[in-house]
Amino acid sequence: MIRILLVEDEENIRDVVKLNLEMEDFEVVAAGNGRDALKYFREQHFDLLILDVMLPEIDGFQVCEQVRLTNMEVPIIFLTAKDTAMDRISGLKKGADDYLTKPFNLEELLLRVNNLIKRTSKAPENTPEVYTFGNNKVNFLTYEAQNEKQAFSLTKKEAMLLKLLIDRRNEVVSRQQILQSVWGYDVYPSTRTIDNFILSFRKYFEADPKNPNFFLSVRGVGYKFVG
Repeated sequence: MIRILLVEDEENIRDVVKLNLEMEDFEVVAAGNGRDALKYFREQHFDLLILDVMLPEIDGFQVCEQVRLTNMEVPIIFLTAKDTAMDRISGLKKGADDYLTKPFNLEELLLRVNNLIKRTSKAPENTPEVYTFGNNKVNFLTYEAQNEKQAFSLTKKEAMLLKLLIDRRNEVVSRQQILQSVWGYDVYPSTRTIDNFILSFRKYFEADPKNPNFFLSVRGVGYKFVG
């Protein structure tokens, strides 16, 4: 499910936009100020951000700048009453992909959201049921795996995480994306648990776990499978 972070301090607008996005089958997390928005963004994975500019504590332009320090890919739409040409230019210079002024047409907002999602979404590669890399083989139906020395079984969570990384091979997968895809957001472990899973994968599949070729760390972001 596509996850959207909606940041709007006017409760009526926030509720209406949230409801209509949910009617389009998006999962929406709403924040009323910039500080909460940055907290949610750091802790969770989102596929698109909708930002007001005039927000309490930290304004939308600053939120956008902070997001772009660590993530250049997530689409950002400004939805704001600041409607001068200079405001638009400022918003786009900060890294926004679109800029819509209030009062706005709800159908137009939904159209822009859908267009940005389609433009930036990349379908994962279709991993076969039995996948081979190096001297390793994994059967995602039976959770059976084999390396150069022995055959062994994976747990369901191990198989889910391994498949996610292989589906996104050669791409960096953030810890937030892993938590969302493998554990969900109702109950999920600390990111240290993910690190331990990766250590296990290196022991299972790498010839030299301390110098991995397949399961690479990307400091401060997540992991990448190369294979």
